[in-house]
Amino acid sequence: MGTEPTSIKNEQNKTIVRLTIEKGESQKKEYFFKDTFRIGRVDTCAVKIDDGLVSRDHLEISYKEGKWFIADLFSSNGTYLNGNKIDHIILSNPIKLELGKNGPIINLELIKDTESKPSSSGASDTDSSLQNYIQRYFEQEGNNPNAGDHTRMIQQAFKVVQKKQSKKYWLIIAVVAFMGLLASAYAVYQHIKANEQKELAESIFYQMKGIDIQLSKLSSVVENTGNTEVEQTIEKMRGDYNRMEKIYDKYVGELDVYDLSEEDRLILKMARLFGECEINMPENFVGEVKTFINKWKSSPRLKSAITRAQENNYVRPIIEAFLKQSLPPQFFYLALQESDFKFDIVGPITRYGYAKGMWQFIPMTARQYGLETGPLVELNQYDPLDDRFNVPKATNAAAKYIKFIYQTEAQASGLLVIGSYNWGENNFRRLVNELPEDPKQRNFWNLLVKYRERIPDETYNYVFYIFSAAVIGENPRLFGFDFDNPLLSSLQQLN
Repeated sequence: MGTEPTSIKNEQNKTIVRLTIEKGESQKKEYFFKDTFRIGRVDTCAVKIDDGLVSRDHLEISYKEGKWFIADLFSSNGTYLNGNKIDHIILSNPIKLELGKNGPIINLELIKDTESKPSSSGASDTDSSLQNYIQRYFEQEGNNPNAGDHTRMIQQAFKVVQKKQSKKYWLIIAVVAFMGLLASAYAVYQHIKANEQKELAESIFYQMKGIDIQLSKLSSVVENTGNTEVEQTIEKMRGDYNRMEKIYDKYVGELDVYDLSEEDRLILKMARLFGECEINMPENFVGEVKTFINKWKSSPRLKSAITRAQENNYVRPIIEAFLKQSLPPQFFYLALQESDFKFDIVGPITRYGYAKGMWQFIPMTARQYGLETGPLVELNQYDPLDDRFNVPKATNAAAKYIKFIYQTEAQASGLLVIGSYNWGENNFRRLVNELPEDPKQRNFWNLLVKYRERIPDETYNYVFYIFSAAVIGENPRLFGFDFDNPLLSSLQQLN
């Protein structure tokens, strides 16, 4: 008695997911899925739930190697099972998930997929007759001593034909199998090659970041001591960096990393400019950036702040200050988020005193970076004698402070720098320092994956507002804004 092929058994044993909406607004209350699907607030999700606690892409349920996996997609409000926040779990028993605290509730359970199983009833008369002929002339050979000459003649003829056809079909099967094996082997080879290229590219990228940190520290030595003997070392390291960058770019091109829409390419480009590897970017990062781009679209704030910076001639001095520190000029948008480029702004009181000026320095940090605080330091007032309100001085101090974070705790990650600038009461910095002190481990991607639930929402939003503003700033009209890149003219003049 023969056995069923493994592929058929797997297909027959495959389960499907039954999803029911217990609480929440959706088009249907019941769904069935055979393959990977997503739950979220946008139309592209297979299950769209209209609720403010649900992220655009909130959950993904995927089928891999005979199992169903549930993954939270860095949702803003989290996913909860029995009151506990989850990231990744395997779906085996019926479960009830809550999308955000007191948010929509969904039920998930596995049921047998019966569609691919063969039917055991309903055979036609033609099928039955054909089966009788097969049994009479071919399956009973040698088992029926009373078979007539006609039957034995047909059986002998069939054996001759079967032998010839068998050789022919075995040859065809062998050729097809060989071709299939070649195709499979090539696909496996390509997959292995792509993974190897990706690993090599990542390794090269983080070696580049290590060089970047050393260059930053050596340039600080030259700036602070005037020691020009290290400049030769700096030039050699820059040469190494440039050679590695060319190799990295080659791998990025071969991996088709930028084979995306223009908007998505800009997001990847900006991530790399801020010191993050675009190859291992978290899956939901691009979608989250687009969410914050839409938030900027809902307000005139971005255009108004940039107009203020242009009218007061702040753009070029800010760019020059950051380029002098070998930092991306896009840190310009950090001042936008801090103050909307209002030079005389005073922030709310903190345990460290009032944050003042366009870069919102607290008194302690201001003094550390050479700014004099005025006689009204303890009052919620503008003070013309306070250097924090002096835009050129405060901008230079901010660039130096940001460079210090960049070359030390942030390990050349611009996004970690931004988060650390808004560190609050050491919360964010403590998380950063829990990561190993090397660029491959200490970067914004790892921080999101490991500690998203511990990142203060204020800081999380702060980073994404600044980053998304920088993305928009590269090509505002692409995103529907009626102004041009505010940095481009000054950068062209400086070049």
